[in-house]
Parts: sequence; structure tokens; C-alpha cells
Amino acid sequence: MALQETNQLLHFVIIPLGSPGHYIPTIDLAKLLAQHGVRVTIVTTPVNALRFGSILDQPIQSGLPITFLELQLPYMKFGIPEGCECMDDLPNIGLAHDLFNAHCSLQHEVEQYIEKLDSKPSCILSGTYLLWVGETAKKFQIPRIIFDGMNCFTQMCNHVLYHSKVYESVGESDSFVLPGLPDRIELTRSQLSFLFNSGSTDTKDFSEKLRVSESEAFGVVVNSFQELEQEYADAFQEVRKDKAWCIGPLSLCHKDASEKVQRGNKSSINENECIKWLDARESGSVIYACLGSLSRIEPAQLIELGLALESSEKPFIWVVRAGHKTEKIEKWIDEEGFEERTKDRGLLIHGWAPQLLVLSHPAIGAFLTHCGWNSALEGISAGVPMVTWPQFQEQFYNEKLLVQVLKIGVSVGVQKVVHWGEEEKSGVVVKSEELRKVIEMVMSDGKESEDRRKRAKELGKMANEAIGEEGSSYQNITRLIQDIRDQSSTKNLS
Repeated sequence: MALQETNQLLHFVIIPLGSPGHYIPTIDLAKLLAQHGVRVTIVTTPVNALRFGSILDQPIQSGLPITFLELQLPYMKFGIPEGCECMDDLPNIGLAHDLFNAHCSLQHEVEQYIEKLDSKPSCILSGTYLLWVGETAKKFQIPRIIFDGMNCFTQMCNHVLYHSKVYESVGESDSFVLPGLPDRIELTRSQLSFLFNSGSTDTKDFSEKLRVSESEAFGVVVNSFQELEQEYADAFQEVRKDKAWCIGPLSLCHKDASEKVQRGNKSSINENECIKWLDARESGSVIYACLGSLSRIEPAQLIELGLALESSEKPFIWVVRAGHKTEKIEKWIDEEGFEERTKDRGLLIHGWAPQLLVLSHPAIGAFLTHCGWNSALEGISAGVPMVTWPQFQEQFYNEKLLVQVLKIGVSVGVQKVVHWGEEEKSGVVVKSEELRKVIEMVMSDGKESEDRRKRAKELGKMANEAIGEEGSSYQNITRLIQDIRDQSSTKNLS
């Protein structure tokens, strides 16, 4: 344990972005660093500490060097309802910008904390969009590491888009090829993330500031593993001048069933009830449908999904969620008797699902996903093929990786981004019949499906090997820690 004792000298301050998709893997990362003997302080707010941090209670009690710096969010000043500290807590999507600004306002208190420490932190690790962290890191001359939860494939797509500007000369629905990538990746302008596809001057300004902030950072931590996307990992490593570390899948740091249930939020279904239902199903027979923690898909579109799951005649688990419109889809489920008439082969989870626990069960045969990277990587780690239904942000890039590069997914055929908060403009984009056909395609017994399942299982095995002591991700987090130690030593000598 000499390595761990030495690492104890290092102190990482971790500042998550106030969104479940960022908080969950950031908490995983904190645990992983602490398991390697690094002292970790997580900057958070009281509600988020209770919601996301409780999974660390047992590891902390067992001696892992993790502490929380809980700062009170100024609700009233920014017009945020009390207790709303994360994006999916907001009653109104229009408050998202205010919540982001409220989190940014904690900069002064973070700097006060750093000033009072006997010795300054070895490193500040934060979400990429928190530009103020870059300012603070520069002020105190502390190396900053970015963690934004994307994979190397997406990082390289963004890199090529930014430098080639290839998307600027095409129409909204015209396709173009991203130049210089290992694979022929074709996208349309309407499938790009908001950094290239919002049309807003504010977004363009923010995008430029983001680029500068990223270029000034010491390095980037990536929740992926090298063997999954080797050519893209190598390319991104070159872009970041050897300061990019693939250390995932981070979700695999949780081994116990109790941790898998607790991760992200309190599950809305009893763990034993869920396992009992899955145990009663044949291996590989169940389709699991979950469209993300920030899902606000229109109820009319969710009805089409429900009907597709029903008509597929396959056992299914459906995580029912529609943001502030959840009541409408719940009303349809109740009035139509959907839950009652599908009770023999359907399980509806109303609220937060124990996704890791579900995906790791042998009964799961496919995962219908929105292609958020956390979910996609959890599906890869579990070795299951996917039905891909991207919604916004970089999810269309992730779909290209799953379907075209890794060949473990089948697309439902959605053609354009629906920006968060603009779901009403889209209405129904995929009918139940189309969804049913894709589900059946993934779940069928044909050679193509068998090959897809085989590839998914191989990748799942590789993911688990990557985090082992001889694995690439284990070696990369060791390299990350050493790089920060070397940086600290250089600063102390100068």
C-alpha cells in the first residue's frame, strides 16, 4: 500500500455540474480516486450531498479519504424554488439558466475555502461548463482537470467540427462527412449539439470561452476505456498533448447491489421486487426502456413507445418519466389500463430506476436508450445491445459510435436534435409501429442479431477487464495521479 500512502499527500477538490448526468459519474470518480489513496473534497450543496453523496457513506465509514464541502445555494437571489439544486429538480425548464448561475455564484466561497487551507489543493477537477473554476485555478496556480462525461469519439467529433467549420456551409438537413476521423461519420447540421446548432449569439460566445478554458486546462479525464475506441482515444490523446486519461467505466466501481440501487437517487421501486421480477424471466428476453434523467419527451410520443413495447410481445421494463408532464402520461396509463393489461410481462417504474442493477441482470436482452453517455456506457459494460433514440446534446454522436463504429446498436431513425425545453415543437417523431420493428430487430434470433449480441458481450468483458489492476483504465488513473504529483513537485521547486 506504499502507493496509497504516498498519494495521501495529494488533495483533489472536485466540483460537479448541477445535473444528474454529471453528478453521478463525478461521485464515482471521487470514489475511484480515494480508492487510490488520494484525499478528495467534493464541493456540493446540501440537497445534492444527500441525494448523490449518500452512496459514499459506507466507503467513507470504511476509511476512504472523502469529505464534502456543503455550500448553501442562494435560492432567493436567483429565483430558484427552495430545495431545487439539480437540473431534474426544476419545475420549469426556464429556470435552468438561473440554477446554473446560482451554482456559479459559489465561486467566492470556494476561493475562501482554498485560502484557509494550510496547503493549497494539488488539483481542481470540475465539469467543463463551469468556466469560473478555470479562473479560480489560475488565481491560485492549481492545475485544473476537466471532466465533462463525454467519450473520445465525441471529443474528436467536436474537435473536427470546431476546426473544419464543415457544418457552416450546409443546410439544416443536409448531410456532411466529418473530415479526418478513422471512420466515415456523416451527420446533418440538425443533429449537432447546441454548441454548433443553437443559432444563438450567446451560445457562440459561450462556445468560444469554453474553447479557451479547455485549452488552458491541465488535462481531461474521460469516462471511457481505451479498448472501446482505441483510434479515437489515441487521436484525442494527441490533441491534449498526452494529458487525457480514459479511466472508465466509472460505474463499475460499484460492486454491491445496495450501491447499484442507491446510485444517483433513491430508487422508486423496491430492489427485491425488481430482482424477483427479473429472476422470473428467461435469459436475454427483456427489453429495458429508459430515456434518461432529464427526459421531457412529449406524452403523445411516450404513448407510442408504450404501445410499441406492448405490441412487441416481449417482456419489458419501462421507466416512465416526462419531466413536468409526467402526470399526463401517468393519466393515460391509468385511464387506458395499460399497466393492468401488460402486467404479465411488463414492469413500469414510475420515477428513478436502479439502472445498474437492472442492466447487469442476465434477463436483460436489450436497452432502449436516449444515448446519454452514462447510460450508453452502462449498457456497454453490461454487455447488452441497444436500441438508440437520441434526443439532444451530443447524443447523436453517441448513436453513431454505438450503431456504426461498435455495431452494437440499431437506430429508431430520429433525424434531428430536440433541444431541452423545446419538446413541444417536435410532437410525435417515431410511431409505435416503427419502434416495434426496431425492438424486434434487436431481440430477434437472426444472424445479424446474434452477431450484435456477441459483440456487445465482448465489449462488456473488455470493460470489466479495463478497470482491473492490469487494465488500461487502472493504469491510466495511476498515470493521472503521477502526472499531478509531478506537476505539484515542479511547482514546489520553482
